[in-house]
Amino acid sequence: MFIKLLASMSSRLGGGKLCWPLLLCLPLILPLSGCISLIAPKVTPELAALKPGQYKLDPNHASLVFKIEHLGLSTYVGRFNQLNANLDFTPDNMAAAKLEAEVDIASIDVNNLKLGQTLQNSTWFDSEQFPKAYFISESVSASDNGEFVFHGKLTLHGITKPVSFNARFHGGADNWMTGKYTLGFSAYGSIKRADFDMASYIPIVGNDVQLEIHAEFLRE
Repeated sequence: MFIKLLASMSSRLGGGKLCWPLLLCLPLILPLSGCISLIAPKVTPELAALKPGQYKLDPNHASLVFKIEHLGLSTYVGRFNQLNANLDFTPDNMAAAKLEAEVDIASIDVNNLKLGQTLQNSTWFDSEQFPKAYFISESVSASDNGEFVFHGKLTLHGITKPVSFNARFHGGADNWMTGKYTLGFSAYGSIKRADFDMASYIPIVGNDVQLEIHAEFLRE
């Protein structure tokens, strides 16, 4: 199949004649075409084997997703496109780990431009007055399923409340794309938007908001 593709490319490039530069590169191309898996990072899943240190979120591989009920009929899903976070990672003493994150409220993405603009006004996030949301962990505890619970304070819409996120570390690897050791991370939790003075249209729009974070952290 690969040879047929190469011949087709040669025909287009050479006006129907064999393109010899492509053939000369064949010894290099063929091994690469069959060995893509060799450049995939070797992920270490065991927590104890992961590297401790200071980590920074890779914004190109991070997402914050929220889910909320609509009319009691469906779950509405959106995301924030711009976020930053720092992680002090101590795999041999997770109680000492620390996580700090901030979210750019204006980066909300609900796949609906008009609704996205509406959510910026004072009835909802009031992003002009409160442009950022912040989470700062205060303690970490282990759960029975291999996860860790980050307990901390969330500041949203100018109000600070205690919030907990269940987090899982999916492993670590040397990342050739960034040149840095990388941790895989996910977390989930929930808040009540009324706790942050955003109670408009309850119960037409749900009060409970489910949050999911999927990310990679780069060791500094």
